[in-house]
Amino acid sequence: MTDEKELLEQLNSEQYKEQAFRVLLKLYKERLYWHIRNIVKSHDDTDDVLQNTFIKIYNNIGKFKGDSQLFSWIYRIATNESLTFINKRAKRLQVTSEELQNTVINNLTSDVYFEGEAIQIKLQKAIATLPEKQQLVFNMKYFEDIKYKDMSEILETSEGALKASYHIAVKKIEAYLTNN
Repeated sequence: MTDEKELLEQLNSEQYKEQAFRVLLKLYKERLYWHIRNIVKSHDDTDDVLQNTFIKIYNNIGKFKGDSQLFSWIYRIATNESLTFINKRAKRLQVTSEELQNTVINNLTSDVYFEGEAIQIKLQKAIATLPEKQQLVFNMKYFEDIKYKDMSEILETSEGALKASYHIAVKKIEAYLTNN
């Protein structure tokens, strides 16, 4: 069952909600894991945010109006949960979200789930220098190859603004990689 309308009907039915939610989990778990991982960086944090995301989806599926694709709505929740997670942790540690990101990136080399090499750490450091919106746009386009049309629904902004953000992000990353 991959028909979105049918899946939504089942998610909103008491009789089929559990079964339909398992289908939704199967469809989106891995993609959302990597989407969240690109934002929060750490595997353990990603698992926590992913779990919170699916709880929020499960509890709020009845509020989905169908104004966008289900995919976009789910990604918007995952993105918001990720940013909320980062901001709460930064506040608790009394650091800026940028400082927190840099600390997390510096810890990537000790993360047993991170299989990157030095250049990937350098790329992550370059991405961390970008403003939050440019980080999101760059990660979604570069790592996940999400179309601007879908991204505009997820981030609730125009395709033109997203294209400009991506272009600026790429230039900043190129400059960082050249100078560091």
